[in-house]
Amino acid sequence: MTDPTYDIERYLNVRAAHSAAFAEDGTLAFLMDTTGTPQVWSLGEAGEWPEQHTFFEERVTFVDWSPERRELAFGMDEGGNERMQLFRLDPDSGVVTELTAMPDAKHRWGGWSHDGERFAFASNRRDESVFDVYVQGRDETGDDATMVHEGDGWLSVGGWSPDDTRLLVHEAHASFEHDLYVLDVETGEMTHLTPHTNEARFQSPEWAPDGDGVYVCTDHASDTLRLERIALGADAGGDPDDATGDLTVVEDGDGWNVDGVVVDADTNRVAYSRNVEGHTEITVGEFTAPERIDAFAEPDLPQCVAGGFSFGPDADRAAITVTGSTVNTNVYVIDVKSGETERWTYAATAGIPPETFVEPELVRYPTFDGREIPAFFSTPDDAGERDTPVIVDIHGGPESQRRPSFNAVKQYFLNNGYAVFEPNVRGSSGYGKAYSHLDDVEKRMDSVADIEAAVEWLHDHPVVDPERIVAMGGSYGGFMVLSAMTEYPDLWAAGVDIVGIASFVTFLENTGDWRRELREAEYGSLADDREFLESVSPINHAHEIAAPLFVLHGANDPRVPVGEAEQIVEEASEHVPTRKLIFEDEGHGFSKLDNRIEAYRAIVEFLNEHV
Repeated sequence: MTDPTYDIERYLNVRAAHSAAFAEDGTLAFLMDTTGTPQVWSLGEAGEWPEQHTFFEERVTFVDWSPERRELAFGMDEGGNERMQLFRLDPDSGVVTELTAMPDAKHRWGGWSHDGERFAFASNRRDESVFDVYVQGRDETGDDATMVHEGDGWLSVGGWSPDDTRLLVHEAHASFEHDLYVLDVETGEMTHLTPHTNEARFQSPEWAPDGDGVYVCTDHASDTLRLERIALGADAGGDPDDATGDLTVVEDGDGWNVDGVVVDADTNRVAYSRNVEGHTEITVGEFTAPERIDAFAEPDLPQCVAGGFSFGPDADRAAITVTGSTVNTNVYVIDVKSGETERWTYAATAGIPPETFVEPELVRYPTFDGREIPAFFSTPDDAGERDTPVIVDIHGGPESQRRPSFNAVKQYFLNNGYAVFEPNVRGSSGYGKAYSHLDDVEKRMDSVADIEAAVEWLHDHPVVDPERIVAMGGSYGGFMVLSAMTEYPDLWAAGVDIVGIASFVTFLENTGDWRRELREAEYGSLADDREFLESVSPINHAHEIAAPLFVLHGANDPRVPVGEAEQIVEEASEHVPTRKLIFEDEGHGFSKLDNRIEAYRAIVEFLNEHV
């Protein structure tokens, strides 16, 4: 019996529940998009009918319970502009209090103090190009917040020390170049924890239970991220010489990235994750010494991509968000000691039988310099010899990674006869920092050559129709689409560019002030590399595009301004069939369900016409 087919709207109605956090009374709050955008929901036990607490048209971006009161904080932006504001919610009365009320500024949540009296955040309200650190009382609003550190870069807050006197502050100079500091909230003194000469990441920082150390995932002395401990000294950070002492390896990851850690200060319990070939492996245990973790039973999770780990009261259990190629995103709860796992949320699959979802094959294909490029390749169940069209779906970032998480659009295409090929070309994260740097600045086009090699590999695959191969991607992946279509125009039957970069020069000139320095570290600077940036910008080679092109964008995009879409459409439409779709109430991507339905229905129509 042939599987039934469903239209794209049905697939886009597959729901997701994620970003869960436990209250002290055991109530689980989480985000779920049942109404079309993620909103705050809660439930008290597995499978219970959840209660919805927020009812906005805009997306809610995080939720975090107070450690002492039955109230929670959440964030929300407007129209996809990423200028997140902070709010407090009383879940019993439904009363929402706007905490920041500065809609022109971004606010990056830094967590509640342990007594629940204050919270911390980073914001660019003083100067759009940099972030400062603020502390605000739970009853304060607007400009009542106190600036405790004036920053000059991309800062975020990593959490309060166990005694609530200090904050961890993270600074990103580039995607793979970070620093960590301890900030004394009372004096404003900043102590640098991570002086280093070579490029290094210091991510997912967590205070040690007694406050005399910091656990962090870092590659300062390795190609991949390891879990290490920074000792702060007997005075817990008062002496800079002690505070910048040696880092000690706690878990080395066995050649894969240890990409996240969570510590429960009251119980010494800890969890960390490894990214192994794109899948997540979770270890939960407890510290039996500052640099030793004794592991509990392995959590009984499906093969998945998991994150958002959150310990519950007394750290006897923990919530985690789980997604997989054939598993839509939901929240599971782990019994910490036994590893037994129970699914708590039941975000619906829109009536589509989960058994119809397709699992990808992990493949590696050769490229021009002899490297093997990892990719996920999914084919329809009824794929016949040399008759299957293929969508080459290229991730953004570029320092990102295509992982086997649930993708409703991909499952639609598979259900309707398309194969989907998802390469992790050079420059992707997840395979060590050396691999991630193979596309930097002057090596940019080497990653595009990896796409050509992918198509050559597909040409040799027995089910692929070589005349019907599509390039599709979003953000930096949109640049890759445009670049692949200008560099290798004969390979493509069509291209779909979603919020993509057409010109690195205009992109860098017009992106949000707070992002420019970080992006120049990856792509090259306007001051020093302008000629090169012009040379690799697809807009300057648009005359080479030979296949139909569809360009989609959000008018409020603060990352890749909508002008990128306008200019490539203007150039390409002179010689190939070109379509443009701009959403006035979206930013960098499409968060509202109605817009997602309109966007992907239009993509389906475009591909049906041209492929």
